[in-house]
Parts: sequence; C-alpha cells; structure tokens
Amino acid sequence: MPRFSVIVPAYKVQAYLPACLESVLSQSYQDLEVIAVDDCSPDGVGAVIEEFAARDPRVRALRLPENQGLGRARNAGMELACGDYLLFLDGDDTLAPHALRAVADRLKETDEPDVLVFDYARLYWTGETVRNKAAAQLAEAGPAPFRLTDRPGLLRLLMVAWNKAYRREFVLREGFVFPPGLYEDTPWTYPVLMTAGSVATLDRVCVHYRQRRAGNILGTVDRAHFDVFDQYDRVFAFVAARPELDGWRPVLFQRMVDHLLTVYTRGDRLPRDARAAFLRKARTHYRRYRVPGAPLPLYARLRHTLVRRGLHRTFRVLRWAAALRRRLRGIGAASLRALRGAALRLHYRVQRALPLRADRALFTADGGHGHGCQPGALEEAVRTHAPHVRTTWAARPEHHHTLPPATARVVPGSAAYFTALARSAYLVGNGHFDARLVKRRGQVLVQTRRGTPLTHTGLDLQERPAAARGTDFGALLADVDRWDYLVSGNRHSTLVWERVHPGRYTTLEFGSPRNDVFQRATPADVARLRASLGVPEDAVAILYAPARRDYRRTQCSPLDLERVALRLGPRFTLLARLPGRDGGPADPAGPRVIDVSGHPRVAELCLASDALVTDYASLMVDYAALDRPIVLHTADEEAFEAARGTYVDLRSCPPGAVARSEDELIDVFATGDWNGSRSARSRAAFRERFCPFDDGRAAERVVRRVVLGETAPVPVLPLAERRPVPSAAAGRARAPQATVPAPTGALAVPDSH
Repeated sequence: MPRFSVIVPAYKVQAYLPACLESVLSQSYQDLEVIAVDDCSPDGVGAVIEEFAARDPRVRALRLPENQGLGRARNAGMELACGDYLLFLDGDDTLAPHALRAVADRLKETDEPDVLVFDYARLYWTGETVRNKAAAQLAEAGPAPFRLTDRPGLLRLLMVAWNKAYRREFVLREGFVFPPGLYEDTPWTYPVLMTAGSVATLDRVCVHYRQRRAGNILGTVDRAHFDVFDQYDRVFAFVAARPELDGWRPVLFQRMVDHLLTVYTRGDRLPRDARAAFLRKARTHYRRYRVPGAPLPLYARLRHTLVRRGLHRTFRVLRWAAALRRRLRGIGAASLRALRGAALRLHYRVQRALPLRADRALFTADGGHGHGCQPGALEEAVRTHAPHVRTTWAARPEHHHTLPPATARVVPGSAAYFTALARSAYLVGNGHFDARLVKRRGQVLVQTRRGTPLTHTGLDLQERPAAARGTDFGALLADVDRWDYLVSGNRHSTLVWERVHPGRYTTLEFGSPRNDVFQRATPADVARLRASLGVPEDAVAILYAPARRDYRRTQCSPLDLERVALRLGPRFTLLARLPGRDGGPADPAGPRVIDVSGHPRVAELCLASDALVTDYASLMVDYAALDRPIVLHTADEEAFEAARGTYVDLRSCPPGAVARSEDELIDVFATGDWNGSRSARSRAAFRERFCPFDDGRAAERVVRRVVLGETAPVPVLPLAERRPVPSAAAGRARAPQATVPAPTGALAVPDSH
C-alpha cells in the first residue's frame, strides 16, 4: 500500500501531460502510485499515459470508454486508489520539486489529519510564477491538527480539489464523490472541509497551477456556466442533511454570492444574451439560501442588493460607470506622469547648468536597493578617509532603513535625485548607470561590478542567448563609455572585465571593497549574526547559495535540503539562499533548514556560517577571503556550461572539496573532508589566485586614488599575515570553554552576491 495515490485525470492536454506525470514520478519522496485517467481524450493523451505506464510500474493507466468529465474521471481514479492519502492533480499542472516529501513530513508532524491543505502558485505561459495571494491562511503557527471552526479563513482559499491531501479512509467513510458538471470542485471541497475531524496546513507551494495562454475550460463563453447553481444546491442540501453543520450557512451563503458574481461579471464566462437570465436565477438562489440577520461587510451590501433584486440593467450601468471612472483616472494619471516627467527633465537640465559640487558623491547599488555591496563599502570609506565629501545614497523608500544616518538619501526619479545626479562630482554604482544620465565634464564615474566574473558576462553573452535574456549590447557599450574607473578584485577579473566591457576607463586592481568587513569583524559580531538568524549555538552552519540557472524559467533548489539536513544529523544547520524564490520558498524552513533567500546582506550570512556550499556562484571568491571551508556541488555541470559557461575550470582549481551528487555532498560532510587538510590546501591555492588584495583596505585604496588623488599605492598585507574573523565552529575548536562577549555596537556589513 503506497503512502500517496496521485490521481491525474486528463482530457485534451497531450502537450502538458508528460511534464505533469514527470513532476510526480521525479519526486524525492517515492512511496506513491499514479492513477492516470484518460477521459476518452481525442488527442494523444492515451498514448502518453501508456508510455509512462510501460516505463514505470507506479503508473496505473485507466481509459474511460466515453468522456465523462473531470469529476467522474476523478471518481474512477479513486475506485482504483489504494494509498493512505489521495491527491488530485490536473493533467496540465505540475507538482513542485520535493512537494510530496514536505506533505509526508507535515502529515507525520500533525498526527495524520483527515485533510492537509497546502499552497499553490499560478504558472503563466510567459514563465512568470505568482504565489496564491491568500497564502497567509496557511500559516503553520498554532495547534495542529484543528477543526475548520478553529480556522474558518481556509474557506477564503480557492475552492479546488488539487490543493489538498485527503486521508482515503476518511473519504470512503463519508462517501465523498465528485458530481458531474463544470463546477464539480464546489460540492466536494466545502463538505470535505466542514466534515473533517482534523485539518492541518502546509505553508509551502506544492502545485504549479498552469495558466494557459488560450485559457481553461472555465474561460469558455457558454451557458454551461449555469451549472454553478446546481452545485450550490448540492452544497446546501448536504448542510441540510447534517444539522450540526447549520452554523456554516451564513459563510456558505456569502461565498455563493461572491462566486455567482464572479461568473456573472467575468467577460469570458457567459454569453451576452444569457447574463440577464443568469442574474435572475442568482436572485432566486439568493432568496432561497439567504440567512436573515447575517451581518454583511459594508463593501458587499450594494452587490448583494443588486443580486437580491436581480437588477441586471442597473448592474450594467454601474459597471460601465466604474469602467469609465477607471479610464478617466488612468488618463489623468498618465497626464500627471507626463507633466511630472517633463518638469523633472527641465529640472535636470537646469541643474546641469549649475556648477559641479566637488564635495558631493552619489552612490547606488543593484538598481535602487539598500546600502551594501561594493558601493556600500566605498561609501563608508569615503566618510572615513575623505570626510570633506558629503555622500548621498539613491534607494527606493523600502530600503531607506538600511542607510547609515550620516548619509543623505534620495529616491530614484525624484527631483532631489536629479539634483544629485547633475551636480555630484563622483558617481558610484555596481550596475548600469541611469540611462537618463548626461555625463558632465569633471564628473567621475566609478563602476564596481558585483564580484569576480567566474561565469560568462558582458559581450561574451552574445553567443549565449539563454543567459543574455534580451540584453541590449548597444546600451551596455554606451554605459561603458561613461566609466572613468573600474574596480577589480584580482588579475583574473581585470583580464575579463577589460575584454567583455571594452572602454577607455582605468582599472583599479585594488581588491574587493565589500570583503573588507571580513578583516574587521569580531567573534562578537559573528555570534550576534548567528543569533539573529536562529542558528543554534553549537551547530555547524552551512550556507547553501547556488547560482541562478539561466536554462530554467523557474528556479528551484538543486538539492533536497530536508533530506540533506536529515542525513547530516542535528549537528548541522543549513542556511538556504536560493535565487529567484518563484512561488514562495523553494524549500521548507525548519529548525535545521533556515530559508535566508530574502536576507538583504549576503556578507552577514557569510560571517554567520561555518562553511559554504555552492556551484558556480562568484560568492565562493568572497568566501575564500574569509578562509573558511568551501564545498562545490556540481551535479548539472554540462547543462550549466552549455547555457552560460564558466571562465575558470573549477575541477582543476577548486576552492575545496567537490561533490558531483547529493549523496557525495552528504559524504563530504559526514566524513569530515569539508574541513580536512586537502580542502585547506585547495582553498589556500584558490585564495592566492583570487584574493591577493583582500586584506581589509581595498575600499581605502580606491578612495585614496579616486577622491584624494594619491598615486602612492597602499601596502598590501601578505596572505600569511591576514587574520579574518574565525567561524563560530573554528572558535569553539580553538577555545571550547571561552565565552563570546556581548556586542558593543552594530557592525556595518556591505551586501554581496
């Protein structure tokens, strides 16, 4: 008997069904069966199912003699199911990676509830993934399992069958089946949730709900949408047969009215000549199931009044008026934007006619993010070594809390921003400078980039369209032509940058300013950062930070982090920083897997961790400056090389141990190779090649050359004499009885990537 029976009804989805079935069969949790139901589909669905059944014994193929609809196809699948829990997955949707393992773990944690509700994300045909807006209802805080009366907000979720796992014994005992019709999920989901003796939630995206360009069956203009009335008749008949559920009638009534209005107002549901009849029938249902005296939210009273009286023409007039209002508001907003843009352009032109301010410097990072990365380190160095220069930081308002009090702040696109852009003598950034910038005589532009280029970038992306993603190479070169200085961390970076960003700028091969903090931080800072992240005091914290996969539209963890944490045991804690958290966290957070993907400062994560696991990310160069263990996990080397490519053969000069599979990675930590002598020798050679100037004074070198005009080089501390702050694990090994003093002040830690 498998743990899960995944029932997949399929009709006219031959193009999507292989991805659907593969997403189930490739799950890291393997105790399952797939019941694929061909609902007499006229396309190649049957052949796809037979192919999967022939190659994997977990797939059971079922072909219906005639088309019966989604609900009855699911019923046919349930009759064959023998798993502990039932899951439904439409043939054009997919399971997220590791979803079943997360579901299995949550079921075990919550004592095998009757129903487990999990989250989903809409996957658009453009590749965009958007998480369910009502995800807050799935919070796992509080007692679990529970009854629906304890969490009635679950009824605000999309009422579908495929965002839940159902205990099969519970379904059979209650005799739940799907009715025929277009809205078959309605009389299934409400009764199941109201009847369940125990319910639990999983705050994780487990299903990717495909939004096809041509729409789905509910987006077909047809009178078949009148089926929604029959389905709510079934829901209220179910409640009428069970007096103990009578208290749910007011909630069900409001949900019914909202649902009917959705069908009525959507332009892709009802034929124009059927709208009046639909609203008249909605009036009948309103009066039939209304609960007298039930309170209504203020915003809903007008809508309910229109339904109760069946005022079709009034409804149309109000909708036209609302549409006209939105149109006029849009025109007014566009006019105001145009007027504001013209005023700002004029303001910028006037400011450019005024004298430059030699004592002003404008900084920005990552297109308007907060204080950090290379520009953040340089801004701090300017205030320290050139205090006569006043610094200004351009960041969006939500990032202003990260800025030091001594730094002025402006919002990109504001009048103050254009004033600073026009009159500051120094402009410092790590990406493309503002396209509206007109460089003036005497202005100095300092480009810092974001790290050491280990993977192809700049003009080299012309041959790699997957990584280029529509890059405007003409604009790239126009931006390069404005640079005066480019900050480089090492000889490798200099050679790459000057080739892929050809220009007349001067390269300052002075080290990586954002790594200066590693030489200044103290054990107290490390302890404070670990505590803020929730890392246990005696744990070995592993920072997992893989590179973005250009060949994937959606990003997911190459590792099953929960499995890795389980195999490594309680001694280790994983800090997971994953690129592009499409659809929410890619892996569940927990006591030994902490999701830090949204943490704004990577340097803080480096300081808090004891080791780094990565693949091709340039973060390994920054981490090498810390002289802490690095482990490479390169399971998809061929695919990554084909999509983006690397400049460095990491197999011949790795910064530490190398694992080519998940099991090898686990073995590297289980055997201690991650911090052994061989790993230390590899890291030493890597540091010598890529961190020759990272002695804590890189930012000072840049400021003295660019701002103070000094030509005498600042001496570089030899590698052997550098003392970066030790990790917490290393500190315990050196002085197991020592205590960490309380921090006396906050440490300014620049961001890194």
